[in-house]
Amino acid sequence: MEERSTRGRDRVKIVVTKNVDELGGMAAREFAAAARASVDARGRFIVALSGGSTPRVLYRSLRDIPMPWAKTYFFFGDERNVLPDSDQSNFRLARDELFAPLDIDEGSVYRWLTELQDPEAIALDYEERLRKFFSTSASEPFPVFDLILLGMGGDGHTASLFPETEALDEARRLAVQNPVPQLGTVRFTLTFPVINSARNVVFMVAGADKAQALKEVLEGERQPHLYPSQMVRPVEGNLTWFLDEAAAGLLSQKNI
Repeated sequence: MEERSTRGRDRVKIVVTKNVDELGGMAAREFAAAARASVDARGRFIVALSGGSTPRVLYRSLRDIPMPWAKTYFFFGDERNVLPDSDQSNFRLARDELFAPLDIDEGSVYRWLTELQDPEAIALDYEERLRKFFSTSASEPFPVFDLILLGMGGDGHTASLFPETEALDEARRLAVQNPVPQLGTVRFTLTFPVINSARNVVFMVAGADKAQALKEVLEGERQPHLYPSQMVRPVEGNLTWFLDEAAAGLLSQKNI
């Protein structure tokens, strides 16, 4: 494991691991530390889980770490437009690899109700449940998650905030449907104001297919509509990147 320097005022930490298994273990320890700190400070831990395949190693690592599960509440940063039992569902992966093995109370899990079928109804329902859970107000319009987990695609997208899509510029909504023409589908996602309000944001990025986009996101010219992950800049929280060596392979020495 190699830890690269924090970038000053942005409170960004970059951790390079040997492989995806080590990445999952490191991210699990970060998850557990955030959980303990949150429960000690506020009596509960609220996390938004990520999509994709990389979280599988995180979930499996978390099974073996003592955690305040009874005081943990789970949301999802994004979801595909599929039913919850689909093998493409982010919820299903978390259910099979984390919730079921640990016998997590269903009442602690807040998933996107994709069975509603209407995309706007699905997004509005999730937003309403977020506002109710966090008791948002005019003075505090965005929920403050203790931890938001993110991945990054080979095109630089994160959550379901894809390049050149409508949701990138959303400034008021908490949760939206996001048509993704390049995939020919609709996705559901938390918005950047929510992500950037979190106390801790953790990226998990693995694989050589992410290396070029990662270099652009971390070291390239600021082009957030081309590389949406550049828009993740927590206002007051901490940002940590857990990378495997393959994903980090094109980063320059200036980040070491």
